Amino acid sequence: MYKYIQLRINHSRRSGEAPNGAPRAKPITKTEILLDRLHLQDKFKQKLSPADFLQIRPPGKQMDHVTSEKDVAHTFLHRLIMLDYGARYIAVRPDSPEVTTESDNTEIDYSDLEDFLKTTADTNEKEKARVHPMDIQMAVFHCSDSFLKQMMITKLSQCQYALPLLVPDPVTKEIQFPLWTFREITKTWKVTQIKDNSKIIIKKSVPVYKAETPLVSFFRLGSLSVSKSQLMNTLINNRHDTFFHRNCPGSTKSRYLMDGVAEIAWYCPAGKPNDAFNDCIAFCNLHGDALLIEKQRDILIEKSSINVFLLASLQSNEESRSLISSLFQSDKPLICLTVNDSCDAVKIKNGNYIMGLKDKNHSDVCEDLKRIITEVLSSLDGSRLKPSFQLETMAELSGIRVDETDPACQRGKSAAMEIVDLLKKDNMDVSKIKDEFLPCQGQLWHQWSKIHRELFQLRGNIEMEKSRKEQKLMKIRQKQCAASCSELMKLFTGSLSLMREKQTGREYFLKWTQIFVDVLSTDDLSSVFQSYDEKWSEVLALKNKRDKADLLLKTQTELKDISKKLQSVTFGLEHIFREMGQIYEAHKTTQRGSRHSDWSKYPELAAQLMISGHPMELMDGDAGHVPLTWISSLLEEVIKKLGDQRVFVLSVLGVQSSGKSTMLNTMFGLQFAVSAGRCTKGAFMQLLKVSEEMKKDLKFDYVLVVDTEGLCALELEGNNLHHDNELATFVVGLGNLTLINIFGENPSDMQDILQIVVQAFVRMKGVKLSPSCVFVHQNVTDVAAAGRNMDGKRHLQEKLDQMTKLGAKEEVCDAECFSDVIDFDFQKDVKYCAQLWEGNPPMAPPNPGYSESIQEVKNTILSKASESAGITLSQFKTKIHDLWTALLTKMV
Repeated sequence: MYKYIQLRINHSRRSGEAPNGAPRAKPITKTEILLDRLHLQDKFKQKLSPADFLQIRPPGKQMDHVTSEKDVAHTFLHRLIMLDYGARYIAVRPDSPEVTTESDNTEIDYSDLEDFLKTTADTNEKEKARVHPMDIQMAVFHCSDSFLKQMMITKLSQCQYALPLLVPDPVTKEIQFPLWTFREITKTWKVTQIKDNSKIIIKKSVPVYKAETPLVSFFRLGSLSVSKSQLMNTLINNRHDTFFHRNCPGSTKSRYLMDGVAEIAWYCPAGKPNDAFNDCIAFCNLHGDALLIEKQRDILIEKSSINVFLLASLQSNEESRSLISSLFQSDKPLICLTVNDSCDAVKIKNGNYIMGLKDKNHSDVCEDLKRIITEVLSSLDGSRLKPSFQLETMAELSGIRVDETDPACQRGKSAAMEIVDLLKKDNMDVSKIKDEFLPCQGQLWHQWSKIHRELFQLRGNIEMEKSRKEQKLMKIRQKQCAASCSELMKLFTGSLSLMREKQTGREYFLKWTQIFVDVLSTDDLSSVFQSYDEKWSEVLALKNKRDKADLLLKTQTELKDISKKLQSVTFGLEHIFREMGQIYEAHKTTQRGSRHSDWSKYPELAAQLMISGHPMELMDGDAGHVPLTWISSLLEEVIKKLGDQRVFVLSVLGVQSSGKSTMLNTMFGLQFAVSAGRCTKGAFMQLLKVSEEMKKDLKFDYVLVVDTEGLCALELEGNNLHHDNELATFVVGLGNLTLINIFGENPSDMQDILQIVVQAFVRMKGVKLSPSCVFVHQNVTDVAAAGRNMDGKRHLQEKLDQMTKLGAKEEVCDAECFSDVIDFDFQKDVKYCAQLWEGNPPMAPPNPGYSESIQEVKNTILSKASESAGITLSQFKTKIHDLWTALLTKMV
């Protein structure tokens, strides 16, 4: 009670009211009280942003509770970013030294029943005082800017939780539709189709805002003894609480921000016989009494393919009966679930059903519901009555506010649309876009890289050869200059320049551009991916058959051709930034005046983006080259803006499809900007700020993550080991610490990456560089099996020692075992991570043990980092130049 009074006094001071209870201009609301308790009162207007959370913070522990309500909101978001679905169930347990456990075990002598009942009532009052878990989620949602909301909703989707679809504003009560928050979510599912009398499984991967699916909406009329949300969970995912319900941990009777919220979730089949439904279906849940929430109820009824109503009985009250009666008259299928009746499912007419729930368990009810929903949807196939729900169409509804109507969002969208309209102008094939609009990075850049390498391996008349090759290089640069005035680059760099001082508008522009270009290439990518997967499977099968060597070579060549096509249809922001780098290098080298006079501003534009957390390409893996002039100018601009800050360089190595990107995203919230398909090869760098609270423990200001893409690509096997060795040596040499990601426990799967890694570390010894490393084994079935893990570490040690001997001979270096090359502790520096999914995708949530394992790896990294002073940005720039030059001259 004291806390509540104090809260009112504090609020009074803010609003100018006297604390003695004098008349107030505006009464304190329940929402304000809630935000005060969660220490979010200042964030309702001045929103939280991703920058508040994507920083290096003190090592955390995977705790199931916090000691104060003020920590709940931030802990919720941190754990959600780490894909820990337990973030929704954070309890508050004060650690008070005055409170002892003695009273818990003491038998109290109540003198009469009245004393006992009074004590019980007091306990219930305390119980009511707890904050409802979904109030925490929605409070954070309302206090976040649009980019943090988008990140939060994307993470909730990955955790297989329902997402806010219609949200009443807690102050104005206006209904909001947060379409922007869905823009980064893609849903994947498999459907079984009959073709030529045989079953084939088709994989679909669609941005969720574009997915056209049936919508089944659930409503509650009045107060009921049955949980609608719990019933829905059993229906679509009985192993995971997609929708929060009254029996979830931490649930309380009082909630302030959930009534009137409509949440949506998608059921995605796996193409297996035990799928609940054979195609993707959207399910919507309106929280609260639908009789009192007319606007959201009517919107959902209109948009749904099937409406499901839970009510006490059809005779319960006049208002319920009137609503159900009008719904029975419409053409839209209706299912009524009556809590107080025990009748079996009865079909009335036009796809309308009534079923009693009394004395029935959820499993039986859900089996009946699955059958009814499947029957109704099947009967609607091909019918004009079958509505197809698509998220984007919700924006056309009147009377609701769409978040994307924000002026900054609209400006970013318009600028991005100009670019996409240009790309779609002549119905150009996606595979031709890069050649047409990004000419500097294609054949010209690849030719330049090849000739530039040859400069370092001259033979015969060296001076004449050198002069001839330098002339060739200059001619290529001149051709790049002549080709550098593409309309696409003018539009893109022009928009970036206009929004230079407006970070929000710039972020919207970049995100919209990526969203639109991803959609542009989605269809082409899907078909090429299917061919790629089929050919990959053939190669894997042939690898185990020694008598099929010729066929294997032929199939690998075919796979390589498909890979080239995959690269040509892959198009994203990273290719536009790569073009900026090439335009800059060409003009800087030739120093020619040109119509394209803005090139000198490119490093500054890129530096602004890098400082705000965007990844920048460090090494173009397609050309196998580092654009040194561009990278040096980019880092100089970063130094101008930030000062010559100290950075700890964390290099990350891992083969394709080894879960490396998910690990970095879970660990730091990083999203390396490689486009859909992840076919971009090379190295990317991204800055992560060290939080103020961590600066006292660390001797640097930023962590600079250098991530590799495309290592050990299957189609390049046998042809590109040199490329992989060079890429690995480069990033290992740059790093203060290298994180080596290995997927699974199969020694043969580790062979390729270990060979590359050992070679890189042996080379580092040769040039007297001594980085450290940590091995991460992902997808380990039993992380807790200590004996088994010891055996795995011993096996890894044997492999590394064996490869070190071979590598040392090749590099003419004195080393007998891996620890001769690098300071490495097999007990501390080998980590095991649980498998990512708790069950089988696509409906499986992330395994809680995964985020716990990744947290431990992160703590190990920070512990090692605390012993290092890192290097300055200018030293990093010099190191890039020296290391790359040494690689070209074969010095390493």
